[in-house]
Amino acid sequence: MKKERTKLALLVSDSLKAQAGAAALSEAHEWVPPQEADVLVVLGGDGYLLHVLHEMLQRGVSKPCYGVNLGTVGFLMNRSTRRAIAERVLRAREVEVVPLAMDAVTRDGQHHRYYAINEVSLLRETRQTAKLEVAVNGKVQMTELAGDGILVATPAGSTAYNLSANGPILPLGSRLLALTPISPFRPRRWRGAILPESARVSFRVLEPDKRPVAAVADQKEVRDVSEVHITTARDHRLTLLFDPGKTLEERIFAEQFQV
Repeated sequence: MKKERTKLALLVSDSLKAQAGAAALSEAHEWVPPQEADVLVVLGGDGYLLHVLHEMLQRGVSKPCYGVNLGTVGFLMNRSTRRAIAERVLRAREVEVVPLAMDAVTRDGQHHRYYAINEVSLLRETRQTAKLEVAVNGKVQMTELAGDGILVATPAGSTAYNLSANGPILPLGSRLLALTPISPFRPRRWRGAILPESARVSFRVLEPDKRPVAAVADQKEVRDVSEVHITTARDHRLTLLFDPGKTLEERIFAEQFQV
């Protein structure tokens, strides 16, 4: 961290654990409003940090975020310690995260644009199997994928839903995307693909009346979509801060050896 970044703002989730942690931190540093801060200190879990990052994306603002885990998993966070928060932020290392941009068109012709830091997923809305056409860079690669759905994950999100769907873990900085089917029925043996981050991935919903599909960008859902287009939003880069030796890259690397 650069030493001139000394103005810190404290953002706290609504959980009782995070609120208790905020009470202990409130007098440990001279905090400023978020709009005046150089760094946002975020107390809570991964979900709340993602909420803060999405708020910045919507406002077109980008400030480094130092997360303190007072939630459950905390994969994107730093552990809570008694060390002075200003010192921790000063020593933290920057990690760049590049989100995805999802452009979804619903069956009634409405257009929706949302960003995803972890993944964009297409999911069947009913008991009926979803049927999707898959295209990359304007060329149809799969005329029909039948299953529960499909997702596109960033390296930062490759250890989340993507990993649970048996997708590959992508090293941070690899400039790759994971294209992973969710419980595929046909073709049953297809396990997905690894794409360059420059790829434009498009999905067209087949039989939308009978087999409705929803598109989800992290926590934002659009129902009854007819087509979805996904690109990397390199002009909306975000910065996360991690304690030395505990960076996101090191965590993603270590995750590959978990048994």
